[in-house]
Amino acid sequence: MSETVALAPGLTVPRVLHGLWQVADQERAGTTLDPAAAAAALDPLVDAGFDAFDVADHYGTAERIAGTLRRRRPAVRVLTKWVPEPGVRSRAAVRADVERSLRRIGTDRLDLLQFHAWSYPDPAWLDCLAHLAELREEGLIRELGVTNFDAVHLDIALRSGFPIVSNQVAASLLDWRAAGAMREVCRTHGVRLLAYGTLAGGFLSRRWVGAPAPPMDEAQTWSRMKYRRFIEAAGGWDRFQPVLGACRRIAHRIGVSVANVACRAVLERPEVAAVIVGVRPGGRSYLHDNRRLLSFSLDERSRQELEAAAAGLDPIPGDCGDEYRRPPYLTASGDLHHHVSEFPDPFPVRRTEDGGRRVDFGAAGRRPSRAVRSGERIRMTGVTARHRGRVVGGDSAAAQTRFLLDRIEGGLQSLGSAPEELVRVRLRHRRPADGVTAARIVRERLPHLPAECLEVVGDLPEDSSRVRIEADAEAVVSGQ
Repeated sequence: MSETVALAPGLTVPRVLHGLWQVADQERAGTTLDPAAAAAALDPLVDAGFDAFDVADHYGTAERIAGTLRRRRPAVRVLTKWVPEPGVRSRAAVRADVERSLRRIGTDRLDLLQFHAWSYPDPAWLDCLAHLAELREEGLIRELGVTNFDAVHLDIALRSGFPIVSNQVAASLLDWRAAGAMREVCRTHGVRLLAYGTLAGGFLSRRWVGAPAPPMDEAQTWSRMKYRRFIEAAGGWDRFQPVLGACRRIAHRIGVSVANVACRAVLERPEVAAVIVGVRPGGRSYLHDNRRLLSFSLDERSRQELEAAAAGLDPIPGDCGDEYRRPPYLTASGDLHHHVSEFPDPFPVRRTEDGGRRVDFGAAGRRPSRAVRSGERIRMTGVTARHRGRVVGGDSAAAQTRFLLDRIEGGLQSLGSAPEELVRVRLRHRRPADGVTAARIVRERLPHLPAECLEVVGDLPEDSSRVRIEADAEAVVSGQ
């Protein structure tokens, strides 16, 4: 039997999950797989105890294949993802998408639904989570997860009361981002990670030890094209080879495969609940290798050897999921055109009486909460941490401040500007410690802002949010 882990009460999965993302690659020529035949090819995995599969609404017919398998093998768990286009999604639209997955999988309740957000300055991501939480309360979703969230926004979501149990992120010997701030967020909130990309599209395997770098073109699988970009971001093929060499030495010493060593190094990280390895229905089976992954542990010598080899690589830029949100886009195509058709403005823009433009952020007590552009100047007033009746970030001054800065960035984007063009910010806080925390975060997020242009005022009442950005945040911008 496979080793298991509880993501939540009533949801236990193997520590080695099998992902069906390669179904989309198999079907990219336009011919879909036969669900019955593809499901039958997965039977040996279920027989061996690997009875949970990771799919998504955009992995071709993966949900249907997993559903076909589940109808014959009711104990199978199907973990799916919801990856909507950027922008506003109504409650009815979210329900329709969830019900589509229910139909494809052939169930009345999804075991785990993992949500991907494209843009944090657009507060639609919070609305989507709120709609999903309601559907969970209705019983359409057993547990709610996210995928490709960074540490800051996973923390914001959890402190805002969303019942998230897991975050699926890339993690490998090439990519240690999840071992940074994400680890602390997971420890604080009891959330576990599901790690994909542990074999870097197959590059962390014996085949590539000492081999020349393959070309990065359309002849490769999407997964291999994607992780070639990760390798380049980490310093290139020559600097990647010592990591493969260390894996091979350890594999030989222990009597396992190079891929086993690479996966085990991720599986043993304290924040990781399970690793996800790809499977191509009807393709080559790695069942024996995956079973062996659970038969050993890395000793201290091996861990130090891997860390020393990985130290020769450059860190993958940003935090978890940033490869989908900001350059360099570490995707198969090197951009987002395979994923997103457009990014709408985060907020509706209205004309003012004097011919300017404005966006409204919602209620802010006695003062309007808005950004107004007149000519080349933008003034923001009354920006609070409240969104649709919810205090975003809970009672954390840090989480509230980060959400406020997201909201400001979204307002600036909608008016044709950017945070780099802010010239003055006034922070209001409830307590001195809140002001210190908020000011530190503003300086980190806006390093261009001169110290004299950040005013910190402690005049918020006790019954308010802990931080507010009031009247005098301005930006001098170019263009119309």
